[in-house]
Amino acid sequence: MSPAPFLFFRLLADQKLQPAAVELQVAGGDMNALLPFVTADSFSSFASAIPCHITVDRARQMPDPVLKALTEAGCLTTGEIQSSNEQKRPTLSADANWLGGDWYLAPPAKMTTNQAASRALSLKLLQLVATDADTFQIESIFRQDPVLSYQLLRLVNSLGVGTGKHISSFSQAILILGRQQLKRWLNLMLFAANQDDYRSAMLIARVAVRARSMELLAKASGLDRPMQEQAFMSGMFALLGVLFGSPLVDILRPLKLNDSLVGAVLDHHGQLGDLLQIVEQAERTEEYGLVELLDRTGVTRDDLNLINLDAHRWMLSVTRERKDRVND
Repeated sequence: MSPAPFLFFRLLADQKLQPAAVELQVAGGDMNALLPFVTADSFSSFASAIPCHITVDRARQMPDPVLKALTEAGCLTTGEIQSSNEQKRPTLSADANWLGGDWYLAPPAKMTTNQAASRALSLKLLQLVATDADTFQIESIFRQDPVLSYQLLRLVNSLGVGTGKHISSFSQAILILGRQQLKRWLNLMLFAANQDDYRSAMLIARVAVRARSMELLAKASGLDRPMQEQAFMSGMFALLGVLFGSPLVDILRPLKLNDSLVGAVLDHHGQLGDLLQIVEQAERTEEYGLVELLDRTGVTRDDLNLINLDAHRWMLSVTRERKDRVND
């Protein structure tokens, strides 16, 4: 039986440069083998949660049963999608609804004093958590930034955390959230801290997909829970250089991370480095090289397709929570 093709999800922005749709791209394998995947409830629930587009050219290449299943799941056939990789703020043409490309990976514009201070505090928080600093040291940073403190309390209260009561103090929030979840949240907040950065919304969506993909790939390849957590953090750290417009090695140095994580992020070394390469090739929708990497890690094509879907579903929950905070 021929293997299933790779199914890639390409994030698209709307006129406000917010993540608002995905374009489906298929590469390699027997397209008929995609039928069980696209008829599953997990895929149809995703397609009903965010517009999923298939270009006319790709639709013509699909077997009728697969295209019919995609259409019934809610996917739309569309013409050419505008794309930009320029290192400046893009503008959609009047007749375009969606924008693809990696324009949001451009170097950041010069930040205002307040924006730079907020990012510096977020990075300081990350350093303190990464080095297991005392809770009172972490609290002192939150007290310096009302936006960060509000976001922390909102996050913990929105999670429910099984306590049956709302949280009203920093120390209580930190204790209940736990250090691992606090690390995850602080990383996401780094990418979302600057609301005036036109790249921010798409960056946090890209980071969320990458981090969750890394975690799930680590699980699929048989790595234990601590390594899965390192994989998640690797996915986030790898884009910090893009966020700050600085060499990644300089940003990671004060965090005092373990060698395997740093080696993976900077040089693609080790098991985590292999997983990061898989994620990066999937982001670029590159079939070439993926088969060898998957064989090396013990992850199948079907695994990767499911992981891509799960990671994008998780991204939706992250970006919607962020929108709620912005709109409050």
